[in-house]
Amino acid sequence: MNLNKNIQILDCTLRDGGLGLEDAEKNKIASIRFTEKDACSVAENLTLSEIDIIELGSIEITPDDRRGFCIYQDIQSISKVMPKKKNGNQLFAALYRGPDTPIEDIPEWNPSLCEAVRVIIRYSELQKSLDFCAALSTKGYKVFVQPMLTMRYSDEEIKDLIQKSNKMGAYALYFVDSYGYMQASDVMRLFKVYDQGLDKNIRIGFHSHNNINLALSNVLSFIEINTERKIIVDSCLLGMGQGAGNLQTELFIGYLKQNQEIRYSYSRVLEACEIIENYTEQGSWGYSVTRLLPAIYKTAYKYGIALRYHYRLRYSEMDVVLSEMPEDLRQRYTPENTVNLLERTGFFEEIKVEG
Repeated sequence: MNLNKNIQILDCTLRDGGLGLEDAEKNKIASIRFTEKDACSVAENLTLSEIDIIELGSIEITPDDRRGFCIYQDIQSISKVMPKKKNGNQLFAALYRGPDTPIEDIPEWNPSLCEAVRVIIRYSELQKSLDFCAALSTKGYKVFVQPMLTMRYSDEEIKDLIQKSNKMGAYALYFVDSYGYMQASDVMRLFKVYDQGLDKNIRIGFHSHNNINLALSNVLSFIEINTERKIIVDSCLLGMGQGAGNLQTELFIGYLKQNQEIRYSYSRVLEACEIIENYTEQGSWGYSVTRLLPAIYKTAYKYGIALRYHYRLRYSEMDVVLSEMPEDLRQRYTPENTVNLLERTGFFEEIKVEG
């Protein structure tokens, strides 16, 4: 088997897992937050495992204390939880959930701050998001351009992402399977387009989701591509993340361990798994029919959560609602859109009568 030797692993357990816990609390599925001790222990074990890039959480201006979801107010706050690097090539990352932080409030990079910043590219604010990335790059950060739900982008929009990433000297440009319905053919197609257009020193990253249980399969297709380009694979301990979760760090490193010499300490990864195991019981993430059905219809997974947990629909009823969804609503989940769908399919009246 021909595996790309230029693989970096980015573990995003604390960030994606934290946002998954936040989603679960908002949707009344579960109510659990990371303890400060557990978050620090996970970060420490991942650091000692020598995983290449460790994402410590996300940044969002908020009046609430949301550190239990690994959400911090600014780059200075999140950088205070950085462990000591195991080696000089290791990176700590923070994610901006959009271009909302005034760029003048973000300091120039210095060694006391997370060196890598990932930015969710909002489709509705494409230019603003890319301008934000470029400004961060100018300030000295290694910028990861993260176009959420990359499959919705047109060929021209993908071309624009590539051109802007080249111009700013991005560290990496990703394709992101936000709703977990990508297949191997999609991975190959996007890689080819990216690879042909990106400067050779820019990494290509892949962030998978596991709604139809193809995260590992898709990632294996990704790392088997014959290329000299450096690539980044995102993963999470036990797959912890939003919705159905992500590729499992321990599964992926275990696979690499069987097929090539690895530089990671697997025992440290497993020690971190012991901690995350304590967060699995309430069903905050992972494969479920509730998260599968939206992926089959290439739809935001939050529709499935609302239909199942709020409106108590049976799976067969959810299937009817999702199959009849207008195309323009598929990526635009709102509570109002959900009511609209239920009314269109006749379920809303039934729900009111039963209620």
